[in-house]
Amino acid sequence: MLDRVEEELARLLAQEHRGRRTSDPRSAVLVMGVAELIQAGGERARPAICLTGYLAAGGDPDDGSAVAAASALELLDTCWVIRADVRDNAPLRRGIPTLHISHAAEHERNGWRGEPRRFGEGTAVLAGDLALAYGDRLAAGLPQEARLLWDDLRVERSIGAHMEAAAATEYLDDAWPGQCLDGCATGCGAGWYGLRHALLIGAALAGRDDLREAYEEYARALHAAWRIRGFLGGGPGFDGDAQFLRDVFFDAQARDRAEETIAALVVRADKAVDAARIAPAWREELGALAREIAG
Repeated sequence: MLDRVEEELARLLAQEHRGRRTSDPRSAVLVMGVAELIQAGGERARPAICLTGYLAAGGDPDDGSAVAAASALELLDTCWVIRADVRDNAPLRRGIPTLHISHAAEHERNGWRGEPRRFGEGTAVLAGDLALAYGDRLAAGLPQEARLLWDDLRVERSIGAHMEAAAATEYLDDAWPGQCLDGCATGCGAGWYGLRHALLIGAALAGRDDLREAYEEYARALHAAWRIRGFLGGGPGFDGDAQFLRDVFFDAQARDRAEETIAALVVRADKAVDAARIAPAWREELGALAREIAG
């Protein structure tokens, strides 16, 4: 089904690019930026999680709504990747120049009016808005329960991003992801809802509201494991203070304890789905997914 997600994304963006290029080549620039970023790769993590949750819940693999939902999730991720790159002034993403950098360079090369940096950032933000609009278009036809989850996810990602930025600005951000171990709640800056909502959308599309509790517990435990792995490996969001904490205070014994915590969280995720009404093969699939995400 992930292949169908790739096909859906390629079809949508190619169709949009053709139409915009015909009417005014300048209007095709934003579409091309979104398309290039998606085509450059990425983990497709949330589409994979959504489809796994859907199929594990007994969803029909031929139903197009699951493909639409998974594609919408990838477009939402693309939107937030673009916005994060602007906020962090990142030069590269997936091996290519970030949109705000490439558009600023275009402005400077052509000697256009105004400030290149502001033009680049403004254009990139609009490209992110466009990716979100395409995601909304795909999500518009989802059944009501899945659509409500989509709307809630959009709100949570906005609030979470602000809370994360505000905490960092106020020197209140914590290098160690302890809040994720305690159980992330509404507005979590670390984004556990990205995992939770992807699973719940899959369950909703399959008509399995009875899986909500199991999927939420699975997501909570797995998110905490993923965050600790990110801390240990110096992944996104774990540089600066986190690097200092790792280098100064995290000796081999502390790392061993962290690895034990990750293993215990994966076991907790397994137990969450063991008690659910899911086919044994899909329990194994969810377990394998947990181990892959937790590293």
